Amino acid sequence: MSRRLAALAAPLITLILTGAVPALAQAPAQKPPAAKPGAKPAAPAPAPSTPAAQTPTFTPNHLALAREVMLSSGIARSFDSIIPAFSEQIRQNAVTRPELTNDLNAVLTSLAPEMEMQKQSMIDTAARIYASRLSEAELGEVAAFFRSPAGKRYVETQPQVLDDMVGAMQTWTQEVSEYIMVRVRAEMTKKGHQLQ
Repeated sequence: MSRRLAALAAPLITLILTGAVPALAQAPAQKPPAAKPGAKPAAPAPAPSTPAAQTPTFTPNHLALAREVMLSSGIARSFDSIIPAFSEQIRQNAVTRPELTNDLNAVLTSLAPEMEMQKQSMIDTAARIYASRLSEAELGEVAAFFRSPAGKRYVETQPQVLDDMVGAMQTWTQEVSEYIMVRVRAEMTKKGHQLQ
């Protein structure tokens, strides 16, 4: 992942590490309003469907193509920087305890195989997401593109393209923000209003 994209991902990583994301996901559901006296009871809410009912089944080839697209498209590369970023964040949080450095580094190194399994699990999840959105035939065509010289070149240039796009987006956002404000002021002036 490029430095700019890593910088953009840092706040999300911090939220995940501090537990804020799971805390949001586990927020208690709001209670329904109390029924008015004399009102008929509301029909019971339908039972939520089970995860098994929501999980579609795919042929082994469909999943294999989805996984190939995940890996060959370069998207899986973004997962490569997540675990090291977590490890670095843990090291940064322990900077006030220098006596832990050696043991912490040893623990993080020993956990590398487990972390690789976690990354592979995310790749499998992403492959299932691809399989749920694209047919086996479509994934076959996408995989064929990524096997082609043009597809390989596309993947090769992605980090630089994304870096350039992030820079361009920052400039564009600033310019558009200023342009819109100038235009809104001009149009509001025509209607007799002065904006700061």
